[in-house]
Amino acid sequence: MAATGSEKQGATAYYVSTPIYYVNDAPHLGHAYTTVAGDVLTRWHRQRGEKVWYLTGTDEHGQKIMRTAEANDVTPQEWCDKLVEEAWKPLWEHLNIANDDFIRTTEKRHTDRVQEFVQDLYDKGEIYKGGYEGPYCVGCEEYKLPGDLIEDEDGAKLCPIHKKPVEILKEENYFFKLSAYGPKLLEFYANNPGFVQPESARNEVVNFVRQGLQDLSISRSTFDWGVPVPWDEKHVIYVWVDALLNYATAVGYGANQEKFDGTFPANVHLVGKDILRFHAVIWPAMLMAQGLPLPGKVAANGWLMVGGEKMSKSNLTGIKPQDLTSHFGVDAYRWYFLRAIAFGSDGSFSWEDFSARYTSELANDYGNLASRVAAMVGKYFDGTLPEATAAGDAEKGVREGLAKAVATADRKIGEELDFQAGILAIFDFVKQVNGYITEQEPWKVAKDTSPEGRARLATILYTAAESLRGVAVLLNAVMPETSQKLWDSLGAEASLGALSDQRVQEAGDWGRLPAGTTVTKGAVLFPRLEEKPA
Repeated sequence: MAATGSEKQGATAYYVSTPIYYVNDAPHLGHAYTTVAGDVLTRWHRQRGEKVWYLTGTDEHGQKIMRTAEANDVTPQEWCDKLVEEAWKPLWEHLNIANDDFIRTTEKRHTDRVQEFVQDLYDKGEIYKGGYEGPYCVGCEEYKLPGDLIEDEDGAKLCPIHKKPVEILKEENYFFKLSAYGPKLLEFYANNPGFVQPESARNEVVNFVRQGLQDLSISRSTFDWGVPVPWDEKHVIYVWVDALLNYATAVGYGANQEKFDGTFPANVHLVGKDILRFHAVIWPAMLMAQGLPLPGKVAANGWLMVGGEKMSKSNLTGIKPQDLTSHFGVDAYRWYFLRAIAFGSDGSFSWEDFSARYTSELANDYGNLASRVAAMVGKYFDGTLPEATAAGDAEKGVREGLAKAVATADRKIGEELDFQAGILAIFDFVKQVNGYITEQEPWKVAKDTSPEGRARLATILYTAAESLRGVAVLLNAVMPETSQKLWDSLGAEASLGALSDQRVQEAGDWGRLPAGTTVTKGAVLFPRLEEKPA
């Protein structure tokens, strides 16, 4: 059985990748959704104390890029350079994406290694020359099976994803013997049932392979924007073979063996479900042919839908993330899509739903809790966090609630990639703390100036502040800027150190925030929303 990313031998890096995104246009919400998910996942594992490697990047070869560049009267390289530097990289910085590397498939560190990889397969007899004719979708950069196509009202054959007519292409190509790997892939899926997630995606992949695989055309000869086939430069390497290899070339394949051995294969490939087969069928078969270990998991997220259509530029439903961050803020943006949509399922975006959740959960539940606690510590204890000396059953319930939130969130986010369930567990605890304050009524307890009354008030406010410490740690991966503001408000930096150094597993260890810290009421974490822009 092939080794996988979850069974790395002597490797320490928790390696997560996004797809490398096609630079035919600027990024939209769908691209950002996957990238934010990867960022949350890797930030979470960093706060487990693990070594992490997070890779994203851009796919810059192929016929679609060439045609887009021609339409804009520039060279393909000029087009890619402009989009990467003016659109893609700035957006990831804007969204606070903490990637460790950004790979571009036009970089020499990538193209040289792609040629070496393909040459090795050719030398092993895994690649042969042949011809092919079939329906081709330029948008997908993929030959389609006749059964995959749909028809419009005039009977024209369309790509089911882009809803545009396919082109019938006939050319001489080189082929990878993909069909030989069907039985090996099925055995691997059986032995590694968690390799493809969610289960619906796994079932799709298994059924597809069971129907029998065709050999894969791995070169194109009708255009030249790509990596040349090393033994026949009249051909360029098929863009998907080129693209998939980024997961190896970016971590040192053929160039830095120590880094490669300490990182590869990926623990998690995050992909959109429309590119699932490339990652769950073609990629592992290529690795098998080369004798390399297979990834731990291919996790397919669903589509973001607008008006019943998949969000994309071709469907005219591509929404810029900045359209939302300028209104809701970056942290709320990072939180919303992972909170509102179960990862792996399709989800519909609406401005109204975002506004409602922002007001209810972020502003009212979370932000208001932070403001109230800081204000009461300021009012009743001059901003110095008091010591808890009169804890009882109510405080025990809060402590247990935090411990439960930590355990659930760590399992759901860190292991199962169920971001929604993990975030909900944290916000259930926020609601519990709000309920605790409502029940304990510290504003009434404050009227009792006896030692017993002061001790009880101190205990209530310490319990609430210590709860917020745990929440700040748990939400740091999702909303890093807001969590830092809360951390500063609690005076935690001076006593506990940097928020990024706090371990999520220890977030539930009660009593970590020491009495005596200076609690300040800072700016409102989630300001009231202005009117929706026209």
